[in-house]
Amino acid sequence: MAEKLRVLLADDHPMTRAGLVAWLETEEGIELVGQAVDGEGAWRGIMDLRPDVAMLDIEMPGGNGIDVTRRVLKEQPATNILILTAYNAQQYVMAAVRAGAKGFLLKTAPFDQVRRAIFDVAKGIFYLDPAVSLRETLKDPEELSAREKEVLLLAGQGMPGHETASRLSITERTVQAHLASIYGKLGARNKTEAILIALKKGIVLLDELHLEMSDTEARRGAATQAPRTR
Repeated sequence: MAEKLRVLLADDHPMTRAGLVAWLETEEGIELVGQAVDGEGAWRGIMDLRPDVAMLDIEMPGGNGIDVTRRVLKEQPATNILILTAYNAQQYVMAAVRAGAKGFLLKTAPFDQVRRAIFDVAKGIFYLDPAVSLRETLKDPEELSAREKEVLLLAGQGMPGHETASRLSITERTVQAHLASIYGKLGARNKTEAILIALKKGIVLLDELHLEMSDTEARRGAATQAPRTR
């Protein structure tokens, strides 16, 4: 039996939290390991329980979700953060991404979308609610080369630099050079922000990230099963 994804939920709104808890506790493949009603409780829960995914509201007493995300990135990076909020504002999305969040989801999202967001974020795939619009704040980026798009897609599904280099038969230094070029063209500060901008500008599609992840997992599985040679 496959292991369930361990999820912690932090939201100070009782009705929102109750609805999500009821769904999470019955959803296949997910285990709700903890709840919190404020930022400090969320932080303690993440450090004690070390969930795969922490769903954090932005506005909470005792430390907002973005502040908690920054702390998690420094001290418990194995937990991926999914920001869950009622605010569809560009500044919140960019702040969450720059803090290290791997996903941004509106509370109006249907449960099938919540499920996809949780599983994407757990794999390191960045998830952005389709209802969020950043067009007014994002400048038209320069066109990416075919190789830069390949590097960006692999980065978007969480592949480390050395694996990207091996996959594309280039050096890790070349991967970093491509990433630097991508950041400059898109006006991004990190991989997650680059993916966010690329998604919203149509440079990459969400389904492309899933296709890339599926192909990568298949390759890894084949490599694991292949007999070793001396």
